[in-house]
Amino acid sequence: MELDAQALDGVVKRLRRAQGQIGGVIRMIEEGRECADILTQLAAASRALDRAGFKLVATGLRECMTRPDATDAAAFEEDLERLFLSLA
Repeated sequence: MELDAQALDGVVKRLRRAQGQIGGVIRMIEEGRECADILTQLAAASRALDRAGFKLVATGLRECMTRPDATDAAAFEEDLERLFLSLA
């Protein structure tokens, strides 16, 4: 499935945020910060990654609805379901 690059801007922003948070987690570990603070940042990075994945699935669904005849609908639906469940 090819997605519109413009539609993926939100995904890239979320991934950049997660990248910054992961860098922050690494610095916190290297500085010997408190475990609770590190875990809070790690949880935030994990949520950012999850949201990026869900945004990708949502973008794929929108693409499917705007171009329903572009691909085999059943195969496309199976692919999206598999990808969505991989995020769980």
